[in-house]
Amino acid sequence: MAIHLHENDIPADLDLGTQVAIDTETMGLNLNRDRLCVIQLSAGDGDAHIVQVRDRTAPAPNLRALVADRGVEKLFHFARFDVAHLQQHFGVACRPVFCTKIASRLTRTFTDKHGLKDLCLELLGVELSKMQQSSDWGAAELSRDQLAYAAQDVLYLHQLRERTAALLEREGRAEMARACFDFLPWRAELDVAGWDGVDIFAHH
Repeated sequence: MAIHLHENDIPADLDLGTQVAIDTETMGLNLNRDRLCVIQLSAGDGDAHIVQVRDRTAPAPNLRALVADRGVEKLFHFARFDVAHLQQHFGVACRPVFCTKIASRLTRTFTDKHGLKDLCLELLGVELSKMQQSSDWGAAELSRDQLAYAAQDVLYLHQLRERTAALLEREGRAEMARACFDFLPWRAELDVAGWDGVDIFAHH
């Protein structure tokens, strides 16, 4: 595994293929208060590219183009959170999307364990450490442990996509999942616009 650290944007000549795993780290869970600090990416080749957002005003044209590129499928775990932050930060909709958490919820109905750590252990036999999850991602310099943690969150998403996609096909829910994935950018737009704590489909 190699970890490549970049500042504000990815290199223009970086080719991440037609499927890229993406995750984000922020200062907290409040979309309108807590800023985007780190963006992690992997092409599924065992390498992770960590982008530290030092300048929130940096245009990041290469990242912006990747997020908006409809020819590249973006793989997430709990895409709603990451897509909303990317949409808010870059001002572009992130699509197409595959979310391993949604895929797990639609297929692994025998359990309530759908976290990334749970999926990696149960589907891939890989044990992840979550010790750095609540660390200071806005720090000027990221620690070695933070970089390793950030990398692990994208290194297994391609394998999880393959495994959960197979489960969706087996259970006859692939079309349902695709409809959910297609709606995610709109769900993110609702979150950014202030409906993050409201279920607009609820009766009351």
